[in-house]
Amino acid sequence: MYSAVIANMRSTTSNTGAPRMTIDPRRHSPAIARNRDPLRAVLQPHLPKRGLVLEIASGSGEHVVHIAAASSPDLVFQPTDPSPAAIASIDAWTAAHGLANVRPALALDASSPQWPVAHADAVLCINMIHIAPWSAAEGLMRGAARVLPDNGLLYVYGPYRRDGRHTSPSNERFDEELREQNEAWGVRDLEAVVALATRNGFTHPIIEQMPANNLSLIFRRRPRPSQGHSNL
Repeated sequence: MYSAVIANMRSTTSNTGAPRMTIDPRRHSPAIARNRDPLRAVLQPHLPKRGLVLEIASGSGEHVVHIAAASSPDLVFQPTDPSPAAIASIDAWTAAHGLANVRPALALDASSPQWPVAHADAVLCINMIHIAPWSAAEGLMRGAARVLPDNGLLYVYGPYRRDGRHTSPSNERFDEELREQNEAWGVRDLEAVVALATRNGFTHPIIEQMPANNLSLIFRRRPRPSQGHSNL
């Protein structure tokens, strides 16, 4: 489950030899340390062997570097986020891990009709839909359908309600906390997310139960109708 992201402080030495504190741009989410291995284990069999993986709302950047570090160098990751602080954190985590298969992070608002990436072989979105207005989920599905090839992977992770009910008391409390922060946020109904995806050209998902009452949703881009050729 999502947890507050915190920045780090580190001690450096000035030219005079006196210690000074500087801000490390890398952000850290304690929840990621708990869920990154199960998440990667579920995701990896579905990733392509090569190509470009576009991550939407990369946040601190901890997930993308963890997944990329265990992937083939031929599989390149493009992290994105609308927040300048998140972009700085993502790039700092990439540099700290020395990963050549993670590109510099780009600014991207999922709800925007214009994305800075025109094609991707897979799209990942981890812990965004409940911490954003519904327009971000709508933009995610439209954009992913646009940039993915036929049968391309869309992976979405987070907490959901099922059949109109929360799956645990902790998710219900979390939903209340989110809505107190922003009335446009909140744990979404799984059925609404699946319906949104299918309207935008995706198959019904494979659903995997994850730790802390989260779900992995594994969608595929449905093949587009053949245009055919006229003999006239």
